[in-house]
Amino acid sequence: MMMSRLLAAVLAALFLIAPAIAEDAELAKLARASGTPEIPGLKIVWLAPWGDVGSANPWRNIIVHQTEGPAGSARGGAQAQAKKPTRRGVTVWVETDGTVYWAVAENLVPTHGDGANRNDNKYIDNGPTYRQVVRDNSIGVEFAGNYPDVAAGPTEAQVAAWRILVKVLRARYGIPLERVYAHNWIDYKDARYCEGCWLATLARVWGE
Repeated sequence: MMMSRLLAAVLAALFLIAPAIAEDAELAKLARASGTPEIPGLKIVWLAPWGDVGSANPWRNIIVHQTEGPAGSARGGAQAQAKKPTRRGVTVWVETDGTVYWAVAENLVPTHGDGANRNDNKYIDNGPTYRQVVRDNSIGVEFAGNYPDVAAGPTEAQVAAWRILVKVLRARYGIPLERVYAHNWIDYKDARYCEGCWLATLARVWGE
């Protein structure tokens, strides 16, 4: 009886795991595509379609940013970024309703980050990040909407989008989980709040 219960529990677990594995495999396949793929669970506005991933900038890290802009500002920020890709900003913008704007071609490098100048180990070990996690090797994701309260966290829709988006970015560029960083973890930022910290922490908690 005990063995049959154990077997039933194992089989039940396998039934739960198998669909998740299939979904992850499909997501990984879509993440290596070109053009404007439809990714389940994400609404993406493609201002700059994907090219051949082999021609993309060699992104090694992901930096999570938050803008001090109101709800609705991601669209305008992404459009301005698309017009001038290397301006101060990022490649990917996320609106409060979870809409993702892919604003910049993958082979171009927007100006974001402050040169990885944090070296106090306040949030993480900055030994591997100091002057090393910089704009040239880090793809930036900007979450809009923390205005007028800069300490306000991301919306539920943004968190839901991030859960999928971070998997897509990691799969597309082969970025390990430990190289997902909050902006505040690698740069000295606004002391009123910890920019990107909750989102980067969530990514690490979610795991592979």
